[in-house]
Amino acid sequence: MNSSGGLASVPPFPPDYRASGLLLHVTSLPSPYGVGDLGSSAFSWVDRLYDAGQRWWQSLPLGPTGYGNSPYQAMSSFAGNAMLISPGCLISDGLLSAKDCESDFPSDVVDYEAVILFKNRLLETAWTNFKAGERNDLRPAYDEFRVQQEHWLEDYALFRALKAKYNGAYYLDWPAELVQRKEDALASARRELAS
Repeated sequence: MNSSGGLASVPPFPPDYRASGLLLHVTSLPSPYGVGDLGSSAFSWVDRLYDAGQRWWQSLPLGPTGYGNSPYQAMSSFAGNAMLISPGCLISDGLLSAKDCESDFPSDVVDYEAVILFKNRLLETAWTNFKAGERNDLRPAYDEFRVQQEHWLEDYALFRALKAKYNGAYYLDWPAELVQRKEDALASARRELAS
């Protein structure tokens, strides 16, 4: 698009541009944590692509998955999938210990239910450590993110907290006052589920 809202007359690439790459979802990368993530294996993958002369890495959507753990069933257009957070990076960041992350997942099959429980436990531990003052130097970036993403973050956080409260039920099966977004019900839920 050009500045006046019309289609730009210049194509995004020169006419003789040629490149190649691969399609691979992040969860398909090798990992000791049940599914691939955006940690060291992703960086190694990019390096290998580059070394092979590839210029593109196409991934499937990276949003939080819903029904069937499909990347095409994302629960948000804005949020990233928390399962893609690297436990190895959280260890490097000082929010988890290596002992917290010990796992024994098979390398040939994914048990999404077990991986989700495992990674949610790790994220809870990392969050508890962060709230307790570990890595206070990260607090300004956290606060800045909350302010910059306020237009979607609070509603999404409430949605996920409610989804957990109602054991993953479809939101139309929640109490009617929540489905209809009655302000009193939402305010009550925000207080109850604030953490």
